[in-house]
Amino acid sequence: MQFDEVVEQNFKPVAEALSNIVFVKAELFGAEWPVVVLWLLAGAFVFTVLHKGVNFRGIPLAIRVLRGDFDVKDAPGEVTHAQALATALSGTVGIGNIGGVAVAVAMGGPGATLWMILAGLLGMATKYVECTLGVRYRRTNGDGTVSGGPMFYLEKGFAELGQKGVGQVFGKFYALCMVIGCLGIGNMFQSNQAFEQFLFVTGGKESWFVGKGWLFGVVLAIGVGAVIVGGVRVIAQVTVRLVPFMGILYVVSAVVIILMNVQHLGGAIAAIVEGAFAPTGVAGGMAGVMIIGFKRAVFSNEAGIGSASIAHAAVKTDAPATEGLVALFGPFVDTVVICTLTALVIGVTAQADPTFLTQTEFKGVGMTSEAFRRAVSFSPYPLAFAALLFAFSTAISWSYYGLKGWTYLFGEGYRTRLAFKGIFCFFVAVGAAIQLQSVIDFSDALVFMLCVPNIIGLVLLTKVVKEEHARFMERVAAKDQTA
Repeated sequence: MQFDEVVEQNFKPVAEALSNIVFVKAELFGAEWPVVVLWLLAGAFVFTVLHKGVNFRGIPLAIRVLRGDFDVKDAPGEVTHAQALATALSGTVGIGNIGGVAVAVAMGGPGATLWMILAGLLGMATKYVECTLGVRYRRTNGDGTVSGGPMFYLEKGFAELGQKGVGQVFGKFYALCMVIGCLGIGNMFQSNQAFEQFLFVTGGKESWFVGKGWLFGVVLAIGVGAVIVGGVRVIAQVTVRLVPFMGILYVVSAVVIILMNVQHLGGAIAAIVEGAFAPTGVAGGMAGVMIIGFKRAVFSNEAGIGSASIAHAAVKTDAPATEGLVALFGPFVDTVVICTLTALVIGVTAQADPTFLTQTEFKGVGMTSEAFRRAVSFSPYPLAFAALLFAFSTAISWSYYGLKGWTYLFGEGYRTRLAFKGIFCFFVAVGAAIQLQSVIDFSDALVFMLCVPNIIGLVLLTKVVKEEHARFMERVAAKDQTA
């Protein structure tokens, strides 16, 4: 047996057992809902209400923050608001935006898109809360670097509530799951899927690169290593350039495909609306298609997982609420814009050829790539390039998330940090070379297990978020009066 077969065989029972716990289902409205999805959606709805629709009314102010209107010279932190947002976006805008949406549409039909958009809009409020807390409870290290995220606000926030022991347990649990989980969802999966798309454009099964995933992985690992060794400042400098470029590349490409099929756009939008409320062929009917759309959204933008707050915590600011506002753009760009464009590309293609969604040979990234190819024959090539950029940017961001979990557990020493970075790059290479689906499933389950302590912490500490918001609004009012 090959190495990956041995690992798969022995690890599969563990992965399945954990997945059965994390993704346990409950019946509601005649369909089986993953409890973790309900938990995240409930949190998003509660935060939208508690913070009075900040996910909508906060956008104009967030733009002013990004513009630098409230910057304070020599404020603590390491990166600008734009750099922090780019780093967080690079962690969520990835292969899932290209392939995951295709899977959702194939399973739930076009109607899944509408529920995906709704979940993305609600998730903006969750990101606001967790990123405000990420800055509020961050730690400044001796070398001037910053560490923040759920492990810190769970530990310190619960201590303020008189539950120090619970906070320490939650913090360590979060950090441990993040360290292990990042090696799958933000590492091996990314390099593996990038290699799959690379094979697709270099000849598929006839490609010279078949069986040479290790070579692709090593090259990708070297690139990732060259960036992450420099720390969050270098990561931010790369992502602030890379994210807009890859985002614009994909958005423009998708818009071009949609415009080329503009005669089918009305039908695609109608199919989305009709399919959301009157789906056919989906188990559970309307509830079934809601589950698929919501699941895709929360798995894509990670609102409620807390990962993005690790990146946002490094921002240069003395007002935590500023970064909470900037974080609103995360789910909006990731889910409402990019995922929706992917769904529309597939939608107009399906309108032109009603058999498209039923052709089983097209799955995940392959379905999206085929939708692009049908409009422009050479489009899989720029799509493959975009997929590579998505995988690369996601990997470097998740390396930072994992590193902060690692240093929370083992200390901030130089050798400690270097050891984790070496481990992370090794798994980038491994992910492209072998198929370890069970390892990826295991890490995926660990990452989503984090939403349980995180949402509890966000609810209990929401008073702190309101206080920070009120404090910042006083500054806004004072500035506007003197303007």
